[in-house]
Amino acid sequence: MHEAPPTPSGAPATPAEPLEHGLKQRHLTMLGLGGVIGAGLFVGSGAGIAVAGPAIVVSYLIAGALAMLVMRMLGEMSAAMPASGSFSVHAERTLGRWAGFSVGWLYWFLLVVVLAVEATAAAQIAHGWVPAVEPWAWVLLFMVVFTAANLTAVKNFGEFEFWFASLKVGAIVVFLGLGVLAVLGWLPDTDPVGMTNLTGQGGFLPNGWSGVVAGVLTVVFAFGGLEVVTIAAAETDDPARAVGRAVRSAVVRILFFYVGSMLVIVTVLPWTAQQAGLSPYVKVLDSIGVPSAGQIMNIVVFVALLSALNANLYGSSRMVFSLAERGEAPRGLLKVSGGSPGKAGGVPRRAVLASVAFGFVSVLLNLLWPDTVFLYMLNSVGAVLLFVWALIAASQLRLRARLEREAPGALALRMWCFPYLTWLTLAGLLGVLLLMLTDADARPQVLWSAGATALVLLVAVGRQWRERKRSATTGR
Repeated sequence: MHEAPPTPSGAPATPAEPLEHGLKQRHLTMLGLGGVIGAGLFVGSGAGIAVAGPAIVVSYLIAGALAMLVMRMLGEMSAAMPASGSFSVHAERTLGRWAGFSVGWLYWFLLVVVLAVEATAAAQIAHGWVPAVEPWAWVLLFMVVFTAANLTAVKNFGEFEFWFASLKVGAIVVFLGLGVLAVLGWLPDTDPVGMTNLTGQGGFLPNGWSGVVAGVLTVVFAFGGLEVVTIAAAETDDPARAVGRAVRSAVVRILFFYVGSMLVIVTVLPWTAQQAGLSPYVKVLDSIGVPSAGQIMNIVVFVALLSALNANLYGSSRMVFSLAERGEAPRGLLKVSGGSPGKAGGVPRRAVLASVAFGFVSVLLNLLWPDTVFLYMLNSVGAVLLFVWALIAASQLRLRARLEREAPGALALRMWCFPYLTWLTLAGLLGVLLLMLTDADARPQVLWSAGATALVLLVAVGRQWRERKRSATTGR
């Protein structure tokens, strides 16, 4: 094991990371802001509007509040005990090795499978621009470029994500500005819209509260990706301070971007004008006369997909590296490249290559058997994010009590209204899972994800049983 450094204010000791501390505060802040802004918002939000109507704003408020509470809990733990394995390390320290093993491998599997979706979708957009280049060639190019970026200094990953996130955030700010001007009638050839589209076509709740609930099921997974901020914090010069600032700035602004965007969309256009699978942003921009709106949004979605691909490759490599550090993955993955002069360490290149290798396999399955083999894989991670969030909440319940008793000074960032909001979050996550079971389209995701989780738990329990048996035999 690596030598443990002094920990803040007497917090439980955390092993030192042999990784390069090349990420700056601006990298982490923009990763927090942009990491969750992806195709799920720019394109997938149309499906939510189709089922909830103008009340999609309420759906996003509920889903966003749930994500914000989870991030606050994760931020509290990561500020007190920063680690590249983030919530996997916290789960192991509070719930046991089975929990750290299970949540770490489930999250890694989630990232490398979703990576295939992002690479394939980005390739389809690029193929539309340059039809002479086949989608598989674009996928290969993307994977090679981002593998190379992740194999070099971590600051390269940070710079990629900084500029990707800046473009996405800038696009949303411009969209919000144009939308507000359109609502007020201050754009050329536009009249004030007022509240007509919020109250017409069946009212604000055209499908009742059941539509709001259906909207929550549609949009809650769009908030996945925020967790990477706490993984990346371990590679900054001051992890405790960096993660606290990133979490504080990210959660409120993301709610503003998401909820603000939806409010603009359902105010400018009737909700009945939206269609699942089509970007509501394009429809709004077309309606207010922005030329080439479709191509502009194609560029933004393309960047969002590449950004998510890059972040998922980074997050998966650091998670499997952390698992290897704790003996939960092959020790060969601990190999780290030489750090830059004056830096703490380097890049876990074998962990990057292991993650991208499985990513290549996922992409191949997606290209060859998208409706069979890959669909089963996708369903098997469909609800994993909710399981991960639930374990984060359970870990925070125990770790917070431990820190208050042993090292209260380590609580630089505190969860609000502890433990009541933590229990409320757990109840909310359980509620979402139960609602997914009642939905015919979402039910397969819950069942397949539950099966994958049960398999990983079985392996974790089996490993612990073998270790105990070996210890009893050797007397150690």
